[in-house]
Parts: sequence; C-alpha cells; structure tokens
Amino acid sequence: MEVKEMYNYMKEITKLHNAISLIEWDMRTKIPPKGAPARAEVVGKIARMIFEMSTAPKVAEFVEYFNRPKVYDSLNEFDRRNVDLMTKEYRRQKAIPPEKFEKFSIACSKGESIWQEAKAENNFPKFKPVLSEIVGYLREFAEMYGYEENRYDALIEGFEPSTTTKDIKGVIEGLKKELVPFIKKIANAKGPNESILRGTFEKSLQEKLSVEALKIMGYDFEGGRLDETEHPFTIGIGLGDVRITTKYDPNDLRPSLFGTMHEGGHALYEQGISEEYYATPVGTGASMGIHESQSRTWENLIGRSKEFWKFFYPKFVEIFPKYSKISMEDFYRAINVVKPSLIRIEADEVTYNLHIILRFEIEEALINERIKVEDLPDVWNQKMEEYFGIRPSNDAEGVLQDVHWAGGQMGYFPSYMLGNLYAAQFFATAQKEIPDLAQRIENGDLKTFREWQREKIHKYGALYDPKDLVVKVTGESLTHKYFMDYVTKKFSQIYEF
Repeated sequence: MEVKEMYNYMKEITKLHNAISLIEWDMRTKIPPKGAPARAEVVGKIARMIFEMSTAPKVAEFVEYFNRPKVYDSLNEFDRRNVDLMTKEYRRQKAIPPEKFEKFSIACSKGESIWQEAKAENNFPKFKPVLSEIVGYLREFAEMYGYEENRYDALIEGFEPSTTTKDIKGVIEGLKKELVPFIKKIANAKGPNESILRGTFEKSLQEKLSVEALKIMGYDFEGGRLDETEHPFTIGIGLGDVRITTKYDPNDLRPSLFGTMHEGGHALYEQGISEEYYATPVGTGASMGIHESQSRTWENLIGRSKEFWKFFYPKFVEIFPKYSKISMEDFYRAINVVKPSLIRIEADEVTYNLHIILRFEIEEALINERIKVEDLPDVWNQKMEEYFGIRPSNDAEGVLQDVHWAGGQMGYFPSYMLGNLYAAQFFATAQKEIPDLAQRIENGDLKTFREWQREKIHKYGALYDPKDLVVKVTGESLTHKYFMDYVTKKFSQIYEF
C-alpha cells in the first residue's frame, strides 16, 4: 500500500468538507429564513457522507497498515503526523453510530437558525428544546469517545489536543491570582474618555475601514471575501478560498473593526499554511487555541497598540473626518478602556478571560450533568454578577449571545483563553527576534511580523501538537506570565498608576 493512496482518499473527503463549508457560510450570511430547515437536511446528509467515508473499512485498512512499526518508522515526519491525526480522528468517529451523527448534525444546523431567531426575540425557551437535544448528544458522544478523569475532557480533545479539564483549571488558577487584583486596581483608577467612540457610523464607511485594515494586514482578497453576519466567523471553503465575516453596529465602530481584524488573523493563518498540506489532516491549524492566538494578536496586540494607530489613525480620519478634532492619543486610550461588559466579543483585553472562565465552568458542569439546560439563564446571570458585578437585563445579552452551543461546539471556549496566553508568549518572542518590531509597525510595515508568523507558526499547520509548537517557537511551555507582563505594562501606562 502506498501513502499516496491514503492522501487520494483524504482528498475525496475534503471535497465534501468544502461543500458543507460553503453551505454553512451561506446559511450564516445569505440564506433566506424560510430556506434554513430544508438546508439543514442537506447539511445532515453531507455530514453523514463525510462521517461514513471517515469511518469506512478503507480507513481501517490505512490505520492498520500505516501503524505497523516497520511501515510507520519508514515514513517521513509529515506522513507520520498525518497517520497519527488520521488514526486519532478515526477512532473518535468510529465510536459514534452514523445515524446518530447525522441526527446530531441536523440538530446543530437547525440549532444555529433557531438560535438566531431566539436571540433576536430574546426567547431562550424557543432555543431550549434544540439545545437540550444537542447537549444530550454531546454527553453521549463524550462517553463513546472515552476519557480518563472528566467527561468534558473528551470534548476538549476535539479542539485542544492533549489538553484536559485539569490542565485548564491549573491555568485558570495561576491566571486568576494575578488578573483579578489587577482588574480591581484598574477599577479604582481614572479611566479614558470612552464617549468619543460613540456616534453614528454608516455601514458602508465601516466596511471601507474594515477592508482597509485587512489590506494592511496582508489578507489576500483574491483568496477570500468579507461579508456581514450576526456572529462573526472565518471559514475555509477550500484551497484559495478563506472567507471572513463581520458585524456592523451603527452606533459603535469597534465591533466591526476589531472583529474584522480578529477574523483576519484567523484567515491569515489559513492562507499561510503550506499548500502541499492541503487535503491532509496536517492542512489545518494546530488547535483552536493556536488559531485564537493568531486572531487575538491581530485584534489586540497589534490592532489596539499605540504603534499601529500612529500609522493607521490618518487613514481612519480620512474615512471618519470628525475624528480630526480628536488626538490619536485620546483615541488610543479610548479603545483600550477596561470595564466589565456583558458581551464577550466586545470585552476588553484585561477582562476577556473572565468571560471564558465563566463559560468553561458552565460547560463543564452542564456536560457532567451538575446543571440542566433549563437552568442556564439563571446560572449565567449569577456568574456574571459574581465575576463582573453586572447582570444581563435579558437573555439576548446573556446566555444567548454566543453561537457555539447552537453548533454543538462545547469544549471550544477554553481555546479563547489559551489563545490569549499563546498570543502574548508568541509576540514576546517576535519582539526578541525582531528588535525593531515596534518601529516597523509604527511605520506601517506589518509584513515583517506577518512573515514571522507564517515562518514560525502558519506554514506548519497541524504538524505539531500545540504544546510542542509553543516550545518550538518560544523555547518554553505555555505560561500566563507573558500575558500578565503585557497587560500590566500596557494598562498601567494607560491608567497611569
């Protein structure tokens, strides 16, 4: 058996993944509401086809043959890694009956459209039945996947390989000890004037600003596009097609601009993976945490940096001339206000991780049946009060704000926190290896840093586990110290203490 045969088979599966990605993009951007239920059935059908191909006897043959010691040892690093990833995914998927997976896929597809309606109507009871169905499947799947200590570990594994609930709790414990006192210190300091960011902002001008930012970042528009959606996302449709979405707020330009830069960071990662990895298990991000590190870097470490705005502010003022009367320094301080917020995707850099901790704790308890789906709004509101001192006035700005649960993506949220930590650690390394990085950014040279990311992280795709990749890039295991060093230095200056 030749390794080429395995890759040809994987390419056929990838074609189906591309089809379903295009359908999902359409369902979250362009589809008329009445078309969603029927389209969900199409998604379910293709998802089942992918599932059956991925668990077919042919894949069992590949797994058995290429894992033979003599054969495995004869493979190069790339081929071995693909065999490892294929084997792990095969064993996870083989644990799930195809008909059950199809029903789960249909529930998730319907769940996203029902979630959009429920959020718009502030109607959690409308969303509860399909969410209960999804959670039920996930609990079953976790048992079928298997785990050692915690049922939730089986779901985390799908997003963060080799990471457990215990690992995440360890990270949270160390982070909270330093982060919570720092947030309290900021709360007692005089903050910037955030009111200068409020006003009326035409959608067409916000779109123009977003496109300008993406061009400067180096996003390839010949290999993607920017569209509007309710909950921003990035999706790879296939080789040469990585699409971005954003959301426009008529009274606040921050969600669209920084949301676009965030999704642009995801897209740059996908566009930077070596093309020869396409249609193989290695041809994707190392993990969702590593993916988030790239998006959070562009959104925050660059997008909210003083150096970036020294360069970008004149272009910004061209699009929104009223800001010609406001200094860049005041604008920079305003976009870096730290305060408790209800909405995760609009949270500042310092408090953002608390939003993830809240979701992690709820998901872990929900999957382990310590709380019920019907209790989610109350549990959510109580935790918001505990962590932020504020309480949502309705479920649309509370438990219904994120799309992840509607799509069956439980175990995903911890990746956002890990991404923040990876981002700070990677960026600290880039600053050491590119001593004049700050000056380059100030001069509008973002290419140097983008190429550093591409060379150190992007091109490898999933060739390495995240734990191994961070050591390869930075020389040490993941630690929260770089994130705390970064926010302490930056916000101590902004809040002048």
